[in-house]
Amino acid sequence: MARKSETPHEPGCPVIHNKKARFHFHIDETLEAGIALVGSEVKSLRQGNASLDESFAKLRDGEVFLVNMHIGPYLEARDQHEPKRTRKLLLHRREIRRILERAVNKGGTLVPLKLYWKRGKAKIDLAVARGKKQF
Repeated sequence: MARKSETPHEPGCPVIHNKKARFHFHIDETLEAGIALVGSEVKSLRQGNASLDESFAKLRDGEVFLVNMHIGPYLEARDQHEPKRTRKLLLHRREIRRILERAVNKGGTLVPLKLYWKRGKAKIDLAVARGKKQF
């Protein structure tokens, strides 16, 4: 049986972009991270009800969290989720260590670039970025 070729995202599922990130920041390095979600958030993301504008990632207690990402409510769900709750990003320790030395030591920040689906799981492209001068 022939193997499927790797696509950057699943066809039919929406890709959510942070269009302002490349305008406001210089991108130094990117990496892919998983994201911990609850059931109604997954359904809402598959419908495309999300926004990465004004969101950022934060290092806390050796873990990385995504702050201020908006995922709209899924109307058919019984238990609704909070739209702008803090969500945990799933990374290996060595990736967190590498991000820590690049972002914190060089005065950078962690900015999400896009959210997409890969093999049935939500993935987020996270960038180590430096702010552009606003003259």
